[in-house]
Amino acid sequence: MGGNLGCHRSIPKDPTDLSNSKRKFSAACNFSHILVNQERLNINTATEEELMTLPGVNRTVAQNIVEYRDCIAGFKKVEDLALVSGIGAGKLEIIRLEICVSSRTSSSQHSPSSLRKDFEPHLSCTGMNINTATPAQLMSIRGITDKIAKNIVEYRIENGPFKSIEDLVRVSHINSSLLDKIRFQVFVERSRTPSTNTNGGLAYTTKSHPSPTSFSLWSEDMELPPWGPTRIMSVRPNVEPPSGMRDGKAVVRVATWNLQNCSCEKANNPGVKEVVCMTLLENDIKLLAVQDLVDREALDKFCVELNQGSLDSVRKWRGPRGVWKSTVSEKHTGLSNEGVSYSGFLWDSSSGIDLKDASVVESPVVNGNGKHPHPRPYLAHFYIGKSELTIVNIHMRAPAVSGAEESNGRNHHSEEVKAHRHTSSIQDALKGQKGLVVLGDFGLPPQSSELDQLRKERLSPLVPPNMFTNISTRSPQGSLCLDNIWVSKSLKKIYAGHCLVVREGLTNPWIPDNWSWGGVASDHCPVMAEFFVDVAPKELRNRVAVVERGESMSKHER
Repeated sequence: MGGNLGCHRSIPKDPTDLSNSKRKFSAACNFSHILVNQERLNINTATEEELMTLPGVNRTVAQNIVEYRDCIAGFKKVEDLALVSGIGAGKLEIIRLEICVSSRTSSSQHSPSSLRKDFEPHLSCTGMNINTATPAQLMSIRGITDKIAKNIVEYRIENGPFKSIEDLVRVSHINSSLLDKIRFQVFVERSRTPSTNTNGGLAYTTKSHPSPTSFSLWSEDMELPPWGPTRIMSVRPNVEPPSGMRDGKAVVRVATWNLQNCSCEKANNPGVKEVVCMTLLENDIKLLAVQDLVDREALDKFCVELNQGSLDSVRKWRGPRGVWKSTVSEKHTGLSNEGVSYSGFLWDSSSGIDLKDASVVESPVVNGNGKHPHPRPYLAHFYIGKSELTIVNIHMRAPAVSGAEESNGRNHHSEEVKAHRHTSSIQDALKGQKGLVVLGDFGLPPQSSELDQLRKERLSPLVPPNMFTNISTRSPQGSLCLDNIWVSKSLKKIYAGHCLVVREGLTNPWIPDNWSWGGVASDHCPVMAEFFVDVAPKELRNRVAVVERGESMSKHER
């Protein structure tokens, strides 16, 4: 092909003679206008047809690549391709040696479609969207007359949104010459069509109704990031709104959940936000203790979503959503992989639950640096109906050790938690307290000798050692019992005998899973227990489900 060392693969000189080609090209390809100059395919300039020459890349995957590329303004490295829906780490390894990445202007010869992308790195943000423009707006484009503008709108009404700019040639009075003149002034932005895919390993076919992941990439109210598997939709468990009753008596469900390095960025992920909020609603959890908050403001993201319902699944929840409030520790209470972390509580105030006070319990013991060791229990007094409960939120899990370690379902060896076996701070938190619930991530199974201090305080674990509390897409049933709820002897009287590790609905297509999608919101499952309360069932179920933006809260509440 000469001495030009660009980043395209070679195509036979005679487009009809493919017998000597190293690959069978799609019959849909028209190579008469394509000039390329090397063996590897540049994924930053390749058209859909060119991408379809790669092994395992069909039309749908090729469209995903092009649309993802437009959203991120070009791939920076080959590995970025693994984040495209339909590729993943496995398929990337198959095609890695056949592709390359270079800037969109580094090669002097491109196809017409690729040439357009050289000048439009932010395709979704520049020019005019031909799928939403009015005739008057279209007429502002150089070369578009009043008649052509009306033809574009009529075509759009009859045939649906344009899938690509090239579709404009199907409009009356628009030929390829005119298209080349206007292509730099327009773009196509549309909600992608649903398809069959997986959600955390479960096969399903998407439905036609909207969901948090079916809106346009640039939906302002959804705050969806401009990347991700927008062709797949989440699937929630099919449950009826719980009654809030057990054996004819009113109950309140109290739970704990380590949200694993939960920053504001993670909390804003629509998949994580949906998993957390819908898990609370579907399982009738009224009071949640949260650990491993990297940002103190992260918990409030879920609180706002529960109260205002921007996600489709939250907004359309059939039961009452409640009036949610949150509080986060002023000081850090543990360590995470990102550094220090905070603990917090999230509760439905419409269920007769009110916060009295909350504070971090400082241990009188200091380490060699003169600092207080971790963990620092986050202690709160809650009024639940007419009862007062003391709830101690614990995060004893140590940072992940270096080495080969899965991002989900980590190996929690004894060496990993040595730095956090300081039960003296927990003992200090328990002194003089009544009606105790000690819950959280203990980083250890309940039979561990390190937790004997809890037993000495006459506390009992509700989760047995054989009930696992971790989860990953590779090990959905878990293998470790790290999270628990310990209750004092006095509270055993009101314990309803129902304790559950929630495993359903913890994955979402928008949550990364290594080099793929459909991961879990956290490698911990929420653990919940039921307690009988002296609150009327009507009060538990039928409180107002919306909170005003301007509602004032105490300094402990957010």
